[in-house]
Amino acid sequence: MTQPPNVPGGMTYRDAGVDIDAGNEVVERIKPLVKRSFRPEVMGGLGGFGALFDLSGKYREPVLVSGTDGVGTKLKLAQQLGRHDTIGIDLVAMCVNDVLVQGAEPLFFLDYFATGKLDVDTTVAVVGGIARGCELSGCALIGGETAEMPDMYPPGEYDLAGFCVAGVEKSELRDGSGVRAGDVLIGIGSSGPHSNGYSLIRRIYDKAGRPADLDLGGVRLAEALMEPTRLYVKPVLSLLRGGNGPAIHAMAHITGGGLTENIIRVVPEGLGLSVDAGSWALPPVFDWLQREGGVAREEMWRTFNCGIGFVLIAAPEAVSALEADLDGLQLPHWRIGEVVPDVGAGRVRIG
Repeated sequence: MTQPPNVPGGMTYRDAGVDIDAGNEVVERIKPLVKRSFRPEVMGGLGGFGALFDLSGKYREPVLVSGTDGVGTKLKLAQQLGRHDTIGIDLVAMCVNDVLVQGAEPLFFLDYFATGKLDVDTTVAVVGGIARGCELSGCALIGGETAEMPDMYPPGEYDLAGFCVAGVEKSELRDGSGVRAGDVLIGIGSSGPHSNGYSLIRRIYDKAGRPADLDLGGVRLAEALMEPTRLYVKPVLSLLRGGNGPAIHAMAHITGGGLTENIIRVVPEGLGLSVDAGSWALPPVFDWLQREGGVAREEMWRTFNCGIGFVLIAAPEAVSALEADLDGLQLPHWRIGEVVPDVGAGRVRIG
């Protein structure tokens, strides 16, 4: 093979906008953060062509559950406010909360970070948040991709995506088939808007003049909007594995589509939902969004979680015991409705 000639003053990858040294520095700085998320099943370290995870002996009849997601335009607000350290927690939460719905334990996570020009400190802050989210979920961050792509993104902007794999015994899978009329909806509180509805949130925030320091019951508006998505994995898994776990017939993560469209996804045909919107108080950040944006009540329900981030659908005779368990886990919760026969006038009634 003919060797390419050395050309004095020839172009380099850095000249084209890709800094390999910066990428290597990012890897070295995130290694200790990532390793804190590792589980005993992780084989090897970072830097291989593929990440390894040992499932032997963990399940009798394993079912793998996968999920992928991003954080939507909450990224734009994070970049606008210079808040890069918690957006990674949002990324993890959006993925692991989804796979949790099937009763699955998140096992490992991979991330994708893309930007036009790599800023080492920003990248480390973002990936550090991802690692922290994984650590809090008991999920190993075992790989990912950091892509520096000149001309693809404006200065200071980046994009994120995540991918999660979880595992569950086939006999313990929650698929909604056990849901019955009369089952009770137990809503578990959210930490805020989580990572949904931010295109509307940013429009309202801009219209109001970007009042970042506005006080909402002792919390700055910017803090309320950037509060990381609540991670439900560890407390909900403890419920499922406890004595009242079999009474949980289905679960729902209240994500894009809000209360209107998410709970019904796990309810069999022929059944509907009756949700009592007066059973919990609308948190201050949602109250502000509704008032400032003049958002109709129905639009709020189909866009935001409105203070309910995760829902358990449970047998009525076990609800009191489950509520006691939730109290012990220090999770805010309310009985927000019930499963009803579908009478053909729309499967979801909120009022």
